[in-house]
Formats: sequence, C-alpha cells, structure tokens
Amino acid sequence: MTVIHALIGTDAHHILWWQECVRAVLAFVLGLAMIRLLGRRAFGEQTPLDILVAVIMGSNLSRAMTANAAFFPTIAASFVLLLVYWLFAHAAARWHPLGFIIKGTSVTLVSDGELDRGAMRRHGVSEADLAEAARRSAIAGVDELHEARLERSGKISVIPRS
Repeated sequence: MTVIHALIGTDAHHILWWQECVRAVLAFVLGLAMIRLLGRRAFGEQTPLDILVAVIMGSNLSRAMTANAAFFPTIAASFVLLLVYWLFAHAAARWHPLGFIIKGTSVTLVSDGELDRGAMRRHGVSEADLAEAARRSAIAGVDELHEARLERSGKISVIPRS
C-alpha cells in the first residue's frame, strides 16, 4: 500500500504534480476500461440516462484524478455507477414502462407532411432543425417529409414522402 501511496499520493493537499499525472493516466485507463465493459451504446446514444451517467462519471473520475476524493473508493464507486446503469438500461429494454420513465419516448413532429408546430415548440425544435435532419437524410427540404420524429436520443429521424 505504501508503494501505491507513493505513486498516487494521499489527498489533494499533499499531492505532487507528477502524482496527479499518474492519477490522470490511471483514471483515464480505468475509465476507458469501465466504458468498454459497458459497451459503446452507453455513451453513443444520449438519452437522459446516458447523459446522467456521463456527467457523474466525469465528476467521479476528475475527483479521483485531482485527489479531492480517495482514489480507489472513487474508482469503485464509478464501477458501481456503471453497474447500476447497466442494470437500468437492460431492465428498461425488457420492461416498457421503465423504459418510458428512464429513456422517454419519441415525439412526432411531422405527420403526413404536416408540421406539428405545438410539439415543435414544446421540444424546442425549429423548422431549420427539421431542414437539417432532412438534408442529413438526402431529402431536399421539410416540404418533402412524410414523417419526422424527435427520438429518445434527441436526434430527429425523417421519412420522405413516397
């Protein structure tokens, strides 16, 4: 244990610059390992659950890196957080009501070519946002959309008119 304390220090008031560098490398490697164990979907899609996990993971790893919290207990807490995330994500995939609570639902913004301006206002989506989503799908403009939905991830998916 003495060797570990010599490498990473003990607390924020007694940590040397190179010990913080060692902590940074360890936090990076262990954080990456945790995320890889969880799978790319955890940080690839941005549902409310994903965003919360990203914010808390960032906070935990920064506290471990700067010695504002004990290194190994903070890393352990990060592992527990990712385990809880994994359990919630898998439970939400199998039980629709929990999925609705945790991840939300998609919202129809365009239906049969008609813009739902009320839904667009409620969710902060402009016509320019719809036009961007159309262009990303190789559709010339909003007037060529059959349907558009604001997905749970926050992305807008579009279906062209036939």
